[in-house]
Amino acid sequence: MQGKCGLFFTSYRGEAQIFQSGFQKLMVGLFAAVLIAVPLGLDNYLVSVMNLIFIAVIGAVSLNLLTGACGQISLGHGAFIGVGAFAAGQCSLHGVPFPLAILSGGLVTALVGMVFGVPSLRLKGIYLAIATLAAQLVLEFVFLHGGEVTGGSNGLLLDPPQMFGFSFDSEIRMYYLLFAFAALSLLMVSNIMRSKYGRAFVSIRDFYLSAEINGVNLFWYKIIAFGVSSFLAGVAGGLWGHYTGYISGEQFNIGLSITYLAMVVIGGLGSVLGSVFGAVFLTVLPEVLNVLANGLSDYIPAITQRVGAIQHGVFGLVLILFLVYEPEGLAHRWRLIKAYWKLYPFAH
Repeated sequence: MQGKCGLFFTSYRGEAQIFQSGFQKLMVGLFAAVLIAVPLGLDNYLVSVMNLIFIAVIGAVSLNLLTGACGQISLGHGAFIGVGAFAAGQCSLHGVPFPLAILSGGLVTALVGMVFGVPSLRLKGIYLAIATLAAQLVLEFVFLHGGEVTGGSNGLLLDPPQMFGFSFDSEIRMYYLLFAFAALSLLMVSNIMRSKYGRAFVSIRDFYLSAEINGVNLFWYKIIAFGVSSFLAGVAGGLWGHYTGYISGEQFNIGLSITYLAMVVIGGLGSVLGSVFGAVFLTVLPEVLNVLANGLSDYIPAITQRVGAIQHGVFGLVLILFLVYEPEGLAHRWRLIKAYWKLYPFAH
């Protein structure tokens, strides 16, 4: 009896499929079913952590498209998320339906991102990072002094989102809403990476001169990368604002931009799955440290007062360890684990 012992493709279309085997489709389906059922058995605190993970996934995959796939370093992602939050919040406050408010926030952020992405034609590497850092600082100033648009130092208060008369006014209801947006964002970026745009992004990242010689319009594709990345960042910001019910410029500082950049590095540059790993890791890490600090408070009373400093220290240490020992991120480690069990018990 003869049978297939691996994955074989006879066309580029087959090789570019998101799920290349029936087993992968089954596993993804089972995982989705678990995610759908899991909030029913969790308390509100754990569900809220899951909600923050979904928002972080959208923000991380959007930055990974720009920095990981296209090679355009951005230190202004936190500010772009803030633009989406304020734009979507203003739309909701003026009676725009929730789905249109989120879409409007994404489009406004895409426009802002493309404007700040114009210098990417001439700037590369550290110079582009400084330019996006300038965008971060400019937008932070706008958030703080935006008057009625941003609420200034008082921020904006938002009601829970509503769609078709249904109010998402609980953690579990928001869970399913955010889960749907996160899944759609991952599917969107996965499809972009399979298209000519994704291939152009990777060619620009790997060697832009060769890409330009082969007909890739560097300026056009860089602007598209900034636009799509900023659009998804705006969607993440709009969801964040409606989930927390409060938007303030202080939430979208340089620290948030660095956190999202760390998610991309820890998860794996250029990997959609790596964005998920990075978002989960850096969202759960502070919560784990809080639990440990509370558990040690009886033995070290002063530790609860230093949790914030400890979190920053651990964050920096973890980032350094990943850069030294796992520079390709958690996605690479996941691929090695799968390869090991695929070949087990053989060494090669």
